[in-house]
Amino acid sequence: MTMQRQDTDTMRAFRELEDSRSSVRLRAAMAIGTTPDPRFIDKLIERCATEPEFYVRDMLTWALTRHPASVTVPELLKELRSKRAQARSQALHTLSKIGDRQAWPAITRALLSDADDEVARSAWRAAVVLVPEGEEPELAAALSRQLGRGGREMRLSLSRALVALGEVIVPTLRAARTDLDPRVRAHAIATERLLRDPDAGFEFAIEEAKRVIALGSTGKEER
Repeated sequence: MTMQRQDTDTMRAFRELEDSRSSVRLRAAMAIGTTPDPRFIDKLIERCATEPEFYVRDMLTWALTRHPASVTVPELLKELRSKRAQARSQALHTLSKIGDRQAWPAITRALLSDADDEVARSAWRAAVVLVPEGEEPELAAALSRQLGRGGREMRLSLSRALVALGEVIVPTLRAARTDLDPRVRAHAIATERLLRDPDAGFEFAIEEAKRVIALGSTGKEER
């Protein structure tokens, strides 16, 4: 009787994850996370790739983190090769929440420079969490190649990722100050401002960077 009840509950949860109502999908993901069961892992990952609602996706990620990393991480790594951008992005986001550094080799330069902005942003955040000790300078160099990319939110995400690496980013940012692209120069200067003064705010840092460039200085003399 107990096994039959469990099977019935499992099938209902599977159906609810596909329900047209986001509130039902949210409750289903919460219930699965509250009582983890490896049978749900594949379905949770599959749903992450297509779920349209942010809050439901976040609950799906939480539910996955409630399962053993030894089971979830290998399946999430497979998603990084998906042609569907949301599958890659959400897998990266979930890996960053799990924090298992065995996933680090899968954070490739291709993902860090993915053409899809959300995938790239998720890769930056995951990389900062998973990078092994001693490999931060190399990661900083890889991330710096994305300086100047996209709009405000994109640039802010990259700055936050770089700042999270700490002082190791300074040589890379100093080099980027001399880039031919003014957007790269401004972004590098603003990121270093944030490193020195996290409370300054990104908008202020960008405006200060523009002022430095307008004055014809890369700010190399600043310490």
